This record gives sequence, C-alpha cells and structure tokens, in this order.
Amino acid sequence: MGIYDELLGKVKIPKFVKVHCEIVQSHIEDPYGETRRVFDESRAALAICPGSSVCIACGSREISNLKDIVKAIVEKVKEAGGQPFLIPAMGSHGGATAEGQKEILLTYGLTPEYVGAEIRSSMDTVKIGQTENGLDVRIDKNAAEADVIILAARIKPHTDFRGPIESGIMKMITIGMGKQYGASICHSMGFPMMAENVRSIARTVIQNRPAVIGVGILENGLHETYKIVALKGKEIDEKEPGLLEEAKSLMPKLPFEKCDVLFVDEIGKNISGPGMDPNITGRSVFMGQWEPNFDGVAVFDLTDESHHNGNGIGNADVTTQRFFNKFDQETTYANSITCMDAPGVKLPAIMPNDRLAMKFALNLGYKADPQAGPKVVWLHNTLCMHSYWISEALIPLAEKATNMTIVTEPQEVRFDTEGNVIPLDWK
Repeated sequence: MGIYDELLGKVKIPKFVKVHCEIVQSHIEDPYGETRRVFDESRAALAICPGSSVCIACGSREISNLKDIVKAIVEKVKEAGGQPFLIPAMGSHGGATAEGQKEILLTYGLTPEYVGAEIRSSMDTVKIGQTENGLDVRIDKNAAEADVIILAARIKPHTDFRGPIESGIMKMITIGMGKQYGASICHSMGFPMMAENVRSIARTVIQNRPAVIGVGILENGLHETYKIVALKGKEIDEKEPGLLEEAKSLMPKLPFEKCDVLFVDEIGKNISGPGMDPNITGRSVFMGQWEPNFDGVAVFDLTDESHHNGNGIGNADVTTQRFFNKFDQETTYANSITCMDAPGVKLPAIMPNDRLAMKFALNLGYKADPQAGPKVVWLHNTLCMHSYWISEALIPLAEKATNMTIVTEPQEVRFDTEGNVIPLDWK
C-alpha cells in the first residue's frame, strides 16, 4: 500500500446514478444546405469578384458540422468566381506554430480534399491599422493579402470575461487572425479590458478591410447546430451582441445550487478555451466561483484533439498521471504566455490513477453531509450535458429538477487493474 492509499483509505467513493436531461431545442437538419441558403439570402457573395482571392478563417474549437459548413462556404466562393483558401485563425493555439495550427484544422476534417480548398498556415502577421486607444492591429499575412476575408466562428459566452462581444466573429478577427502576436496585443491589458479591446480591434479591421464576411454559428445545449447567419462588414458589430444573448439563452446549466465535488472525464481546447467551460462548472481562475460552488474538482484526462494543450487545468484541484503524461509544456505555455494566464496552467495535485484522484477530490469536500454523503456531479466533458452521473446524495434534488430523469439504479464505480475508471455509458 502506498502513502496515498494509506492517507485516503477512509475516503469512500459514493454510488452514482445516471441522469438524462431533456434539452428541448431545435437544430438544423442540413447545416451544409443552410449555409448555402443564408449566404444567398445575405447576398454576401456580392463582395466576391471573379478571380478574387478569398481567405476563409477557421478556429480551434470543435464546432459541430464545421467541415460541412466550410465546404458550403468554399463552394459559394467558387460559384461567385473567387479563389478560396483556408487559414487557421486560432491565436497561439497549436503550440504557436504554423504546422501545429494546420494539424488542428486537419483533425476537424477540414482537408483540402473534403472542403475543396488548400490550407495556408503561417504565424506571420501584418499591421493594418491602429485602434483609437493606440493598440496596433495585426492580422494573418495570408488574410491581409486576400481580397475578401470570411470567418466561420461559433458565437457563445466567453469563459473568462463578460461584455456585449465575447466569443464569436469579432474575437476570431482579433485573437484568431491576430495569431500569437496580435493575440498578445489584445491581451496586453488583461482580461478586464478584453471585451473592449476585442471589439475595437475588430472594428479597425472591418474599417480597413471592408470586404469582411462573418459566418456566425450558434449551437444548442446538445452541441448541435442551431442557427447559421452570414453578416457583412459593419453588420457584424451591429448584430453579434444580439446573437450572443441568444447563444446564452441556449446554454445548459447544472440545476444544483451547491455541490461538494465535480468529476470531469476529459478537458481540452477542442471543448473549451480553458478545457472545461466555466459557464458550466461555475469555476474560473479570472472570475472566481459561483453555483454550484464545487469544493473539489478532479480532472482525469486530456483529449487527443487538444494536441497536448492542457490550458485550464488550473481550474482543477487534482488530476491524474495519465493527464500529466499528455501535458506538453511548450504547447500549453505558448498559449498561456500569449493571454497572460498563469493561473490557468498551474498544475494541481497529480494522483497515480482515477481512483486516487477521486478520493483526493472527495477529501476536499469536507462540508459534505456525513449522513447523506457527498454531492458529486460527474461529467464526461462540458459539451456533453444531455446526460451525466450524480452521486446518491443528489437524487432528492434531481427528482425535483425540471426536465431531469434518473435512468439507472445506484451503481458502484468500477476500476480496472491500474485503478482507472472502466468507462461509463454517456449516451
């Protein structure tokens, strides 16, 4: 018996039940066809002249149906006589390297063979202006040389700041197309100024490059495509705030005011900027804690799609050796340096396996009712909110919650010979 087993020997792992959350929201059945339709309806293609070069910017998040949406954009560009190409618009992600960023796009299926356009990946930027408060405005070199810029971006609440503009088209213009250099300029005044800086830099780009088209994507609470819009030039600044409010209304929420511990199977940049979305977990290194106010957070693994970027692990209290083995310092810290986020990459306690990580986190939940047991929520990740597991102590609250159904009897957590969880059913 090791020292961890000895010290945590009395900590009991509770039984869990699976709950299903009924999220009644519509979704687009044919995102490819809908993209073509909104492109036509908005008359966005009028900005594309025969023979003009068209840059299509794509980010590092796992957006549902992204490859089909981008394929439709490419086709509409070609039908208008344009010559499209893709760029990674993801700031410092991918280890702040051109090859690393290209690999992320390929991971999402944005291959030249499928979408019909080549990828031009570079970290070089060009200064195209200056904001009213004196910030240099820089964008990707390939984008700067194009006649038209189209951005395919998901609009949603940001994880570390609040404002009329958060994650979306304008942030992709500023942070994504700014690459590492431009992103660092936007972050230079810290997160309290991010909402203002993102908007002012994006406005400068739109003013200096009027042939800018934003394809905004909203997702529902089931990570399905809910709405697609095409906005031209100044329409982006005018209409994105309203789309952000709509996106906020679609966000799922854990229906518990206070819990003791959160287990998360996996985090990653493909899921959220800080690996797990604070809008779900109620914990942010910049904005503090709010409901459900977990006293302990355990993260078990890092997604392969995150390409070894463990940004956001600082929001956890404990993780596993498995996570640590996937954690790459250069890839992660390049992102951290750019956005001046040291707390987000601070390593928590590292336990040899899932079982001991669970016990470590449960040991932090000292406020738990000793008779009822700890109130624990167990998520696969913060994108999969239609079903998850909760400990027995949360059953009375789950039975009162609207649109929540308990679908299993209480079950013991099962581990393999190495002490890692035998995967649960998340469907």
